[in-house]
Amino acid sequence: MTPRAEQGQALRADAARNRARVLQIAREQLATGDDSLMFNSIARLAGVGVGTVYRHFPNRQALLEALMAERFQRLVSEAQAAAADEDALAGLHRLLRYALGHVLDGPGLTGVLEAASDADARTSAMKTDFDRAITELLDRARQTGAIRPDLEADDVRRLLCGIEHAVRVGEDRARHTELYLGVLLEGLRPPR
Repeated sequence: MTPRAEQGQALRADAARNRARVLQIAREQLATGDDSLMFNSIARLAGVGVGTVYRHFPNRQALLEALMAERFQRLVSEAQAAAADEDALAGLHRLLRYALGHVLDGPGLTGVLEAASDADARTSAMKTDFDRAITELLDRARQTGAIRPDLEADDVRRLLCGIEHAVRVGEDRARHTELYLGVLLEGLRPPR
């Protein structure tokens, strides 16, 4: 191997370490409640230049999507499992309960779910898979007359994001989670 090839591999390994460090610092900031994801601050705390952060993540949305990729994939997997439930309404209820708890487990996921556009094609693919599973559940539940006819997958994502926000601003998180989830589940019923 030539010295140049060895240097190229070393730079790739160094770049991977820098990316991992940036993600670690950003996760720590989110965990403390700081969801600003200021690149200058992250770079300083990670011990890298701000240009390094921008090389890996061209904007805040790209960083947020990278931080949430694993959590979003778990949500997609749960939606697909719910879509396979024989009882579509039970699957939908189970998914909504799980999804609300999942977005409340840590900040950031709703920022990915509610974004009008995605920075990464993998995020777009996960949104498509998530919406497809929800659409299947909604269609099957609609066929039995169990839910309102005008509800779409995008509405479900928006409602989850809205409820997550409402629960976070309140004080009794457990009570409000159950209350708002109950309101959502009741609101799924068809108009009388």
